[in-house]
Amino acid sequence: MSHLLAITVAAPAIAAAVLLAIPATARTAIRVVSLVGATVSFLGSLQVAALYDRGQGGLQLLDSFPVVPSMGIYLKLAVDGWGVALLILTGVIIVTGVLASWSVGKRDKEFFLLLLVLVAGVFGVFVAQDLFVFFLFYEIAVLPMYLLIGIWGSSHQVPAGGPFKFVWKRFEVGSKEYAAMKLTLMLLVGSAAILVAMFLLWGHSGARTFDLQVLEGTKFPIHIQHLVFPLVWLGFGSLAGVFPFHTWSPDGHASAPTAVSMLHAGVLMKLGAFGVLRIGMVLVPDAAQWWAPIVGAVAVINVLYGALCAASQKDLKYIVAYSSVSHMGVVMLGVATVNAAGWNGAVYQMVAHGIMTGLFFALVGLVYERAHTRAIAKMGGFAHVMPVVAGFFTLACLSSLGLPGTAGFVAEFMVFAGAAKGASAWWAIPGVLGAFVTAVYVLRACKAIFWGPAPQGEYAQLQDVQRTEWAAPLVLGSLLVVFGFWPRLLLDFIDVASQGYLTRLPALALAQLGAP
Repeated sequence: MSHLLAITVAAPAIAAAVLLAIPATARTAIRVVSLVGATVSFLGSLQVAALYDRGQGGLQLLDSFPVVPSMGIYLKLAVDGWGVALLILTGVIIVTGVLASWSVGKRDKEFFLLLLVLVAGVFGVFVAQDLFVFFLFYEIAVLPMYLLIGIWGSSHQVPAGGPFKFVWKRFEVGSKEYAAMKLTLMLLVGSAAILVAMFLLWGHSGARTFDLQVLEGTKFPIHIQHLVFPLVWLGFGSLAGVFPFHTWSPDGHASAPTAVSMLHAGVLMKLGAFGVLRIGMVLVPDAAQWWAPIVGAVAVINVLYGALCAASQKDLKYIVAYSSVSHMGVVMLGVATVNAAGWNGAVYQMVAHGIMTGLFFALVGLVYERAHTRAIAKMGGFAHVMPVVAGFFTLACLSSLGLPGTAGFVAEFMVFAGAAKGASAWWAIPGVLGAFVTAVYVLRACKAIFWGPAPQGEYAQLQDVQRTEWAAPLVLGSLLVVFGFWPRLLLDFIDVASQGYLTRLPALALAQLGAP
């Protein structure tokens, strides 16, 4: 289909433009237009998957439009196997996120407009084949978070920040404005690092171009590679929650409204990991392999530290937030393996974690709207009055701990298999230990909130899922099981991309080539 990728990326932006012409009082029209824009992109992602030739692999469905030809900047869109999987993830999350936000009452026109602009940027990142445009879409995806959290978020009392109860004295800790500002400033510092790396690559490409295909074929001097890779890793890694630049993430998650939390953890954090993989590992492969042991060592710190922090929390949203830090550590561990098993697992973990955490935050939002608390100590026995929420929350917990038959198991198995056969096989040990700690805290939280004696007082009247609230649990919960039992639905796309990029890497990667 002609211009399919352009339509998929532009649909949310067009819907946002239409919202500008709709009166703020037309609340139903605002929601319908937003849902149509999200649905068009989701259907476009499914059409992309249907048209993508897995036997051929590589970049397909090319669109190209000149932007600044004199500097080699083109709006060049194409999709590889990784992009296909992540487009589907983004489409699912935005549709369910719009439906989960149906009851937003405060300045709903601006809320949906910013949400659509954000997701247009996310779609653009996964298909942009020009490094400058890649960065532009990245910024479009990140910057609306400041307003979405600062205006529609919620303030809260911040619990102790880690497993050893460290508490930093910070100005207005717990306020939504603080969380929004912290997130924005930390990610802008990361963006500055990416910008420097980007122009280093452009200046040493010979052709003075931002075209990723040309850059992939350029042999950059080793000293330039060693400058670029840490800038890319830490720049994009700040969004991926790489330790110790993860501290914005729990505060941002805890303060964000439901749909923003779903997008934040479900797809935005994946932009960071995708950037490290697609830009860092592919464009500067010699330096990437030199830095890989450091990336892997930091990743296992992420896995264990995030899990221990989650286990120490008493606020439900903070548990899920620190859990995301831990699971993104699994993604970065897969990236560091520099083999097909690890890379396949990393991308599959992006999808599995995106679906799982989207489901978690949708359900946490439902519980908070009804119980008006996120303190686990005040909850108990909610399964008696909210059986649907309890059932899907339990499913998300089982995927989080990596139960066979769920998408989380498939992803973690491939990452740990890739780590075990790599140069630093010891990475698999703390990774598996992190999975064990995850099982402890998710099962403990699930039992404390939902399973037990029936609640008394006001909690005895809590309502279960209603109307549009069914969308996120049904769709996301079903996908966790489908991708758990039938991983080839996505792995056929992901593997052809991993194999293709690995064949371009030096001998170390070629020696490790091969999927499990």
